[in-house]
Amino acid sequence: MRVVVAGSSGLIGTELVATLRRDRHEVVRLVRRPATAADERTWDPPAARIEDGALDGVDAVVNLCGPAITLNRLSGARKQAIVDGRIEPTEVLAAAVAEHRIPLLVNANAVGYYGDHGAAEIDEATPAGTGFLSTMCTEWEAATTAATEAGARVVTLRTGLVLSPRGGLLGPLRTLFSVMLGGRLGDGRQYMPWIHHEDEIAAIMFTLTNTVTGPVNLTAPNPVTNAEFTRVLARVLGRPAPWVVPKFALRAVLGTELVDDAALASQRVVPKVLQDNGFKFEYSLVEPALRSVL
Repeated sequence: MRVVVAGSSGLIGTELVATLRRDRHEVVRLVRRPATAADERTWDPPAARIEDGALDGVDAVVNLCGPAITLNRLSGARKQAIVDGRIEPTEVLAAAVAEHRIPLLVNANAVGYYGDHGAAEIDEATPAGTGFLSTMCTEWEAATTAATEAGARVVTLRTGLVLSPRGGLLGPLRTLFSVMLGGRLGDGRQYMPWIHHEDEIAAIMFTLTNTVTGPVNLTAPNPVTNAEFTRVLARVLGRPAPWVVPKFALRAVLGTELVDDAALASQRVVPKVLQDNGFKFEYSLVEPALRSVL
């Protein structure tokens, strides 16, 4: 396959490109600067421009663009940057997929789509939540409409918390636990949908060669509560985790919106579409997954 990847320099993009090449697929990386390597092509999402020839003979486009949502207050400007950094590139690529009659668009998204559902199990049929992150994720998926209307197979990846030795969630947590500051958030009852980085890449590869379409949850089959995740992480690192960060303290530091939409939102997400289509997880339990990456 000839696969165009946008967002190829990020945590997932870097690993995906390496896997595609290992499996002998041809990769074209879209970059937002003058191209310097043979496999690079320049694009400018705000100007809706993609270098001529970049999409010739392409079998699939994988869009992983989106600035990281860090634990900082959601100011108006930051919200706009989060939205623009996802919606704009997706609209440009979806229109390009439609124009060039590319048969497949695999587009990033997140489990933030669902919002807080308490202890209820969530699969791809669960409706969207109502907070900022849920609304943004809904708009993110809607931005692929041009590709869908042109007849392309469109897959939207609702990804959970990726466990990786190279970044993501575990970086700051490992630092806190190493200095004996590990602990649960709030009452710890909120579910955390997680996925091992190798399963994340394998699942994306699966969507490229399978016939799945629409939303696909990229999460391990066994989500755990924050309290359980904290206990297991402490055991794996050999560090105590006695602390509790109460909701009022989180809200004071991060703001109510980010705490309620993300830090304390309970999302018991399961990967129904992947499992129904025969995908096999290497890491379905959180302790082996954590031991693998730590």
